[in-house]
Amino acid sequence: MGPVFWFILIALCIYTVIPTLLVRLLGWGVYRRGEMRRTAYLTFDDGPDPEYTPKLLDLLRQYGVKATFFVLGAKAQEHPELIRRMRGEGHLIGIHNYSHWANALMSPGKVRRQIAAAARVIEEITGERPVYYRPPWGIINLFDFGLLREFRMVLWSLIPGDWRSRGGKARIQRRLESRFRDGAVIVLHDSGQTLGADEDAPQYMLQALEEFIGGMRERQYTFLRVDELNREKGKPSGLAWYRRLPVALWLKWEAVYHALFALEPVDPDNRLLYYRVCTYHGRSILLPDGEEIRKGDRVIELHFNNEMIFHIAGGTRSMMQLAVQLIRAVQELLPKMAERLMSDAVTRDIKGIYGITMINRGPKQFGFTVTDLPKGLFYIVSKLYLRLLLLVIHPQGKQRLEVKKELLTPKVLAISAKELQRRYSASPEYITVSE
Repeated sequence: MGPVFWFILIALCIYTVIPTLLVRLLGWGVYRRGEMRRTAYLTFDDGPDPEYTPKLLDLLRQYGVKATFFVLGAKAQEHPELIRRMRGEGHLIGIHNYSHWANALMSPGKVRRQIAAAARVIEEITGERPVYYRPPWGIINLFDFGLLREFRMVLWSLIPGDWRSRGGKARIQRRLESRFRDGAVIVLHDSGQTLGADEDAPQYMLQALEEFIGGMRERQYTFLRVDELNREKGKPSGLAWYRRLPVALWLKWEAVYHALFALEPVDPDNRLLYYRVCTYHGRSILLPDGEEIRKGDRVIELHFNNEMIFHIAGGTRSMMQLAVQLIRAVQELLPKMAERLMSDAVTRDIKGIYGITMINRGPKQFGFTVTDLPKGLFYIVSKLYLRLLLLVIHPQGKQRLEVKKELLTPKVLAISAKELQRRYSASPEYITVSE
């Protein structure tokens, strides 16, 4: 590969790759997520579309939901009546360029002309100049940071891939429900006419969206427009820039891990604890009630949602304070776990529940047995992993690793399924455990 290739590659990284990573991973200058509990932000790109946008507006009106539309100026010019209807029904209108071109493929001047043309069209139709902007595909160039003086750039925290028809309604709905977190900015598409999209994809999006809105309403969630986002811009308050990258990368890894092992929340309304049903492979654990978890038993493996822990840790001053808050939160979740054991056919025959953590002060009062993780390769890997996690999520970072090092060792927490139900289930019936 000659010098010309390397020059082009370096120029491309400087012009678009690095800036896009900065906003996508670190959230520099953009809105990606809200902080309020029981809220969600529905946003729609690529419209207005004469076939699907009216159906979407009907659906939103039916449920009394307000949303944000990032429209293409060319399409808005063709269908001004839809733009007027959006505004008349209380939705927020933002810009998604005049045409659906990636900013990486345009010069800075052309990007500005695209945005100015789209803004002018919207202002002529509504009488109000839009101030919210979402670049197509979430890709920007180096000079787009200058747009922040005039526009508020909005990305997303949940994208279910609804531009594809494959998998239909079920795939979109599954992704919406499994990936949702409080304050999520959700991006959907009310047009299938852009590059890479399937023309009939919006019909499946509408079907999934109706189910999703209905379910979220039952859980007492509120849908807001993006102009009601808090001003934190989706990034941890007070976190130094040099710590945002490892935090962002770690949380991305967490999302991949959850997907790989199909982890599910114990309580969809409080996603602090996740679990999976698996076969136990560790050393036998003798429990106080006489039960014993042995190799080959079916068990529930618990996992903390480290993204939530990170946000909780940001508001605490010490590891003890963090542990107290987590213990209280887990206490609220244990009845949900007991209820799930009884109601789910997949979990009714499990022998016990276990997890590995360094936050191990307090679980005994809830019936958990705390034992040392046997020394060996798994112990070493777990210790390194948990210390790295603590380094990333704890507000004191490296300083915390230097305090009371002897306490920073992984422990195994375990409780039998019978004991969990005895303590926390409203039903007197015990779980039948297969031997």
